[in-house]
Amino acid sequence: MSRAAEARLAEAAGLVASIGLVVVHSAILPLRARRPATLLGEGQVAQQGVALKEQDVEVVVVDSALSPVQQRNLERAWGCKVIDRTGLILDIFGERAATREGTLQVELAHLDYQRSRLVRSWTHLERQRGGFGFLGGPGETQIEADRRLIGDRIVRLKKELEQVRRTRGLHRSARRRVPFPVVALVGYTNAGKSTLFNALTGAEVTARDQLFATLDPTMRGLRLPSGRRAILSDTVGFISDLPHELVEAFRATLEEVAEADVILHVRDAAHPETAAQRADVLKVLDEMVADGLLDADYPTRLVEVLNKADLLGGTGQVALRPGAVAVSAITGEGLDALQAAIDVRIAEGMETADYDIPPQDGARLAWLYQHGEVVDRQDADTAVHVRVRLLPADRARFERQAPGSPQG
Repeated sequence: MSRAAEARLAEAAGLVASIGLVVVHSAILPLRARRPATLLGEGQVAQQGVALKEQDVEVVVVDSALSPVQQRNLERAWGCKVIDRTGLILDIFGERAATREGTLQVELAHLDYQRSRLVRSWTHLERQRGGFGFLGGPGETQIEADRRLIGDRIVRLKKELEQVRRTRGLHRSARRRVPFPVVALVGYTNAGKSTLFNALTGAEVTARDQLFATLDPTMRGLRLPSGRRAILSDTVGFISDLPHELVEAFRATLEEVAEADVILHVRDAAHPETAAQRADVLKVLDEMVADGLLDADYPTRLVEVLNKADLLGGTGQVALRPGAVAVSAITGEGLDALQAAIDVRIAEGMETADYDIPPQDGARLAWLYQHGEVVDRQDADTAVHVRVRLLPADRARFERQAPGSPQG
C-alpha cells in the first residue's frame, strides 16, 4: 500500500525530532526521474539551496536512499551536511541501543553503510596510480587502508555477535526447560508496544511518544487469566523501507519473534496510515519466512492488537478484523480481553495426553497441574488416570523425565 507524501514527510520529521534536531524547513519534491548525480532535478536543487540558505540550515535529511555521489554533490550544492534515510535511522539506532548486542549490531550496520562512502572523506587527495604497482597515491592508499580496517572490524564484530547470539540461545534453551510459552510483541515503531508491555507486566520499560524508543529485546513474566504463566517479549519497532544494513544486522533481535508461541501484532489504531503500517510489518514477517527465520505458519500464532483506542473514543469505536482485539494501553480498556485471547491462542497450540500416575507420586501429579490443564481425573487404587492438555515442549519434557504411561 503506497503512502501519502504528507504521511511520509510527517514520519521523517518524527525521526529527525527523535534525535533532538529541530525542523525549520520541509518540502515535498515530486520526482519525474531519479538523477544519478543529485537524485533531484537541477531546478529543485537550486530552489532548495536558496530556502536552506535563508533558514541557515546546518543538516539536511533526504527521506530517500542516496548514493555516495548524490550525497557528496548535494552537500557541495547546499553547503551543509546531507544525510539520507538510512544514515538517519542508523544515527537513531546508535543513540538508542543499550545492550551489548544492540551496540554491536548498530556498529556493524554503521560500518557496512560507511564502507561504501569512504571516498567522500578523501576527494581532496591524489587519486592517480603510482609507486610499485600495488601501492596507489596517498588518497588511494588511505582509502584502501580505511576499508581494510573497517573490514577487519566487521569480521570481529560478526564473531562477537555470534557469541552473543549463542549465549542468548542458551538462555532460550533454559526457558524451554522451565518452560513457559513466549509471547512476542511486534509492530510499527511508536505503535505503543512498550506502553502495552508495561501495562500487561507492571514493568517500567522506557515508553515515550517517540520513534524507536525501544531497540533491545526486553522480557518479563506474565500471569494469564487461566493461571498460566508466560514470558512477554518487547522488540524493536518496524518501519517502512528499513535500511538493508539494519535488516541484516538486527536479525538477532527478531529471533524472539521466531521462537514465540504467540505473536502480538500491535497497531496504532488512531494513526491515519495504520493500514499501510500493518502491511509494512507483515511484509517484514513474510521476508523472515522467505529467509528461513520464521515458520510459514506464523499467521496461526498471530493476534492483531489495535492499540490507542482511547484516541478514537474507546474500544467500541475500533473496527476489528476477526480475531483482533482493541485495547488502550494507557487506560487499560480491553486488556482483559487481550489476555484472554492470548490464553486461547496458547491453548490452541496444546496437545491432549492421558497418563496413569501411581497414587503415591504426588510430585508428578502436581507438575501436570502446574504446567498443563487437567481436563479429567479418575482416581483408582492402583493409579490416578489423568487427561491433560500440555504444550508440545511440556509434554516432551514430562514424558522424558517421568515414567508415567502416556495413553495418547
